[in-house]
Amino acid sequence: MQNHAAKSALIETGHWISQRGWVPATGGNFSIRTDSGFVVTASGYHKGYLEPGHFLELCADGQITAGNGIPSAETALHLMLYQLSPNTECVLHTHSVAATTLSRFIGDDTLRIEGYEMQKSLRGIDSHLTPLHIAIFDNDQDIERLALRVADHHTTTPVVHGVLIRGHGLYAMGHSVAETRRHIEGLEFLFTCELERIKLEGTR
Repeated sequence: MQNHAAKSALIETGHWISQRGWVPATGGNFSIRTDSGFVVTASGYHKGYLEPGHFLELCADGQITAGNGIPSAETALHLMLYQLSPNTECVLHTHSVAATTLSRFIGDDTLRIEGYEMQKSLRGIDSHLTPLHIAIFDNDQDIERLALRVADHHTTTPVVHGVLIRGHGLYAMGHSVAETRRHIEGLEFLFTCELERIKLEGTR
């Protein structure tokens, strides 16, 4: 994908995600793999009102080649996800209430979801009986250290659809922008269902 097409796709995606309340304030960051490297959102911009000047262009090794502004510190995690999964073409990081709250409520390092038809919205899952496992990592302001923890986890349990950062949000990934958007929408639905199930169980 050319850089200008990548920016257009992320502008439209940012508007779509913002309408659903998943990137409040200036939260979140987006990226797409391009023919020359990557396009990523610069830090400090509301993702519902992105413009072409709100992006940075990076070469394949992650060095900035064009654009103004400061790259998000979380760019290192985006680059690691691309490195771990060569077929990944898009990474979208969101801050929804469901993902943020559920990642804090679950004490384990993995969120296990099973029994929902919506699991089939995720690549490789063809039954509600197929368990979905989303890794949860403790938040860390040292993003490079966090990225290395994700990479270490990937050696034994490959990251396929994305990861949760505790108290922070979701990093979703896919083989295209469309697939990544589908993964976010499916995962957010599942996270919301799990929160509601937990609430209902607490009233029994």
